[in-house]
Formats: sequence, structure tokens, C-alpha cells
Amino acid sequence: MKQNIKHIFQSFSFSLWLSFFVFILIVIESGFDLPLWFTKTIKVLSIITLFIGVIIIISRYLRGNKIPSFKVFDIDALFVLFLLTMSVIRSEGIEFYPLEFLEKDVWLKIAIIFLFFRELFTLKFNFKYTKINPAQLFVFSFFVIIILGSLLLLLPSATNEKISYIDALFTSTSAVCVTGLAVVDTATFYTPFGQGIILLLIQIGGLGIMTFVSYFSYFFMGSASYGNQMILSELTNNEKLGEVFNTLKNIIIVTFTFEFLGAVLIYYSIDNEIINDFGDKVFFSVFHSVSAFCNAGFSLLSNSLYENVFRFNYFLHIIVAFLIILGGLGFPIIFNLWRFLKNKISNLFKIIFFKKRDTHLPWVLNLNSKLILSTTFILILFGMILILIFEYNNTLSEHSFFGKIVTSFFGSVTTRTAGFNTVDMSALTLPTTLIIIVLMWIGASPASTGGGIKTSTFALAFLNIVSLAKSKNRIEIFGREISQISINKAFTIIFLSLLVISFSVFGLVLTDSDKNFVDIFFECVSAFATVGLSRGITAQLSNTGKIIIIFTMFIGRVSMFSILIAFIKKIKHKKYRFPTEEILIN
Repeated sequence: MKQNIKHIFQSFSFSLWLSFFVFILIVIESGFDLPLWFTKTIKVLSIITLFIGVIIIISRYLRGNKIPSFKVFDIDALFVLFLLTMSVIRSEGIEFYPLEFLEKDVWLKIAIIFLFFRELFTLKFNFKYTKINPAQLFVFSFFVIIILGSLLLLLPSATNEKISYIDALFTSTSAVCVTGLAVVDTATFYTPFGQGIILLLIQIGGLGIMTFVSYFSYFFMGSASYGNQMILSELTNNEKLGEVFNTLKNIIIVTFTFEFLGAVLIYYSIDNEIINDFGDKVFFSVFHSVSAFCNAGFSLLSNSLYENVFRFNYFLHIIVAFLIILGGLGFPIIFNLWRFLKNKISNLFKIIFFKKRDTHLPWVLNLNSKLILSTTFILILFGMILILIFEYNNTLSEHSFFGKIVTSFFGSVTTRTAGFNTVDMSALTLPTTLIIIVLMWIGASPASTGGGIKTSTFALAFLNIVSLAKSKNRIEIFGREISQISINKAFTIIFLSLLVISFSVFGLVLTDSDKNFVDIFFECVSAFATVGLSRGITAQLSNTGKIIIIFTMFIGRVSMFSILIAFIKKIKHKKYRFPTEEILIN
């Protein structure tokens, strides 16, 4: 009997399920207005759970079986030290001013959440490559997070008014798919708790839940199966299996670094008179930094950055614009660009201080980076100039010349999947609206937080047209030839995008025939490209119309191509080939 109790007490599952149970109770407590006795019960259960969790963590090291790495040991040691400090400070008669914040119950909840995820990540997530492909896992993970997010947004404490499930599902889908379309006002309809849920969904949706789960599972376990590495190598576009988890780590580090720096800059760009409470100002800064880097477009302002007190804050606009650009470039491009800059700085350092010649490394900046950076620059410049021309005496008339430049630059950047606006979208001229639709459709770059058909897809299609016009049978750029499979994928993605947008537009024309066609078309492209810009019809859509937009956002985020790969059985390569013939075209 004693041996059985000892085995259960020391097992991983017991601590996991106990912390999971208390975690659910904390969510319920946060979401509902509960009686005092229930809150006190949860508090007692939390203390007991943390006590048991600490004993189980210590017992693992004492048993000596599969001792975790030093990094995990450091985290466990800090966690135990934190709990011991908190227990001492919370004891009666102990007063120590610098640590008085530990007396708040919120730290007890944070400790429970940490313990739950600490135990969760010790489980082996063994995905068999032959049973489930990366596309299926990718699509399914987004679907699960959207459903969980919609249920959390239904909690009474998440909203100031009662919300329907369709609206909660729409908001959750928009947040997870980093779109930004909203059927209710995020600033006033949701409580700080609800806005926190949206922020969490944006962060998870921007990076992908598989990034977090896979990396931290590997971190705490210290190993991963070959099947897991194969799946993650495809999800991260990494050809080297040995570098998969290092890539995941770098993605997480880069994301949080840029978001932290963005939040700091946003904080100092806002006058204290506008947001005078320190906590509110910090939350506002973090929310908009995460939303910008993840290209989500959600804002805590009813009119986004078009709000009166923020409309002329050009420094804020520039910060948000560069966060959008960095998030939309794609992590492989950021890593490659960092390597290129590091190489240039290193060579400059050698020349200045050691009088050594420049060490030339060929193709430090690879073809993908060159193509995507060039395309991104051209699209931003192209959009900026055209917006400046067509809106100079219209929506830009209230700005100074410098303001016109910044606002048109911001408009060109945000249309490519970000969704923030600094002008009245419904007042834009028709030429500008059409330009924005094209920019939204193109979107951000591959392996980024943005959507659209992607800059590389558009670039390949354009280069292919130029090559055909020159009667060339291959695409060549920057001293390299583009593979035929890349060209095939590009045109497949373009065709599928037009197909999805067409069905979405057709559906809305049937369900919401009272809306203007241009507004419907704009809405559907914005939803598919996960942009979030709207001409003001989102909240007015019928429930059926909202469902159509929900599916459009979901397909736009995971891509129709990924859905086809996920559910269409692959055919083995045949050893024979039929005779080739030309088909009449044009």
C-alpha cells in the first residue's frame, strides 16, 4: 500500500493532473463572479498543489533517474526558491518592502500555471511521421486553439456585455489567425481579462502553438524522437534535423526580443497625460507591440491608431510600422540578415583594428533573402508613393508634409497583413482602395507572422511572366536559376487564393446582399490575407456572413495549399513518364 502511494506521489502524471485541475479552477475563478468560500478553497488547493509539486520535483533529483540538464535544474531551483520566498513573505509578521508584491494572490496563480506547463512539457509528444503529416498537425493545432479561445471569451468576466458564441468564435479566429477583424469593439466590449486572452491568442497564433510546445517539451525532456524532428523540420522550413530545436529557440528569442523593445519604445512614445496609469500604459504598450510584430492589427483603441490623440503621433506610427515589417519578413530572412550584418561588422572591425583584408564569404545573404528583401522594399515604396499621390488632398489633407510621408508609409506597410489604420478607411478614394486590395492579397513573406500569397510567390509569378515574354524557358535572378517546383507552387498558391476569395465573395453577396460590393470584396481579401482592415461592415454582417469570414480567415492563415496537403493522399513517384506534348494556351 505504501509503495503504491509513493509511486503515485512521485509520478509525473499525478503532479500534472493535480496542477491541471487547479489551473482549470483558476480559469473558472477568473471568468466567473464566485462566492468567497470558493475563492478561498482554490487558494488552499493551490498551496497544497505547489507543496506537492515541489516535493515531486526534488524527488526526481534525489532518485537520480534521468537527471535533467543544468538549464532545467536552474529553472527548477529558481522555482523552488521563488515558492519558498513567497511562503515566507506571506507568513504573518514578515514584512519586507522590496518583496511585498509576492503577497498578492496573482503570484500564487502564476506559480500554478508554471507548475502545470512544467509538468506538461515533461510528457513525450511523439508524433509518428508515417501516421500524421506536418500539414495535418499544423491545421489541427490552429483549430484546437481557436475553439479553446472562443470558450475562454465566453467567460462572463471576459466581456462587459453578454457575447454570442458566433462573435466569440469570430474574435478567437481573428486573433489566432492574426487577422484583426472585429465584430465588437475590443477596447470597450472586452474587460482587461478578455483583452489578455486576445493578447495570448495573438501570440500563440503568430508563432504557432507547435513552436512553443515542441521547443519547451524538448527543453525539459532533453531529447526528441526522429518523427518529431522530421515534422518540425518541415514546419520550420529547416532542412537540417540537428538544427530544428535551435531554430525554434531562436524564433522564440527573436520574437520576445523585438516585442520587448517595441513595447519599451511604444511606452515612451505616449504622453503620461493620455494614459496616466502605469499598469494600463504597460499593458497598452505590450498589447500593441505583440499585435504589430505578429501582424495582427488588434488595438485597444476604438478607432485603432486613427484615434484623435494618436492620429498625429508619428513616432508611434514609425515604431509600429517597423515592428510590422520585422514580423512580416519571416524568421529565416531575419536570421540570414543577422548573419550577413554580423559578417560585415566583423570584417569592418578587422580592417579598422587589425588592418586585415576583408574576408569574403560568398552568398552569406542567400537567394531567398535577396528576393524577399527586394520585393518587400519595392512593394512598400510602390504603395507609399501611390497612396501619397491619390490621398494627398483627401485623407492626408489634415497632416503636415512630414505627416503625409509617414502616414502614406504606414499605410503601405500595414496593408500587407497588419491591419492597423491611421486614416478613415471608408473615406479612401477608389484607386487607393484597389491598390490596398492588391497589397493585401500579396501580403507578407514566407515563414512570417503575416498572411497573403506571400512576397516570394508574387515575385516568382512576375519573373515568370517576364521570362515568358523574353521567350526564356527558365527563371534566372541574382546569378541563380529558380527550380521548377518553386514556380509550380507559386502558381498553385495564386490560383487557390483567387478560388477561396471568389467563393468567399460569392457567399457574402448571397448572405449580405445589402452591402456594397467593393466593401464585400475588400472584406474578403482582408480576411483571406489575414490583414484586418475593413471598410466598416464587419460588425454588420449576418451570422452566416460571419461564419464565411471565419472560414476565410482560417484558410488564409493555414493556407489552402496546406489543407490540400493535409487531407489528400500522396502518390508515390512512378518510374515511368508519358510522352510530353504542348497544350494550346493563348
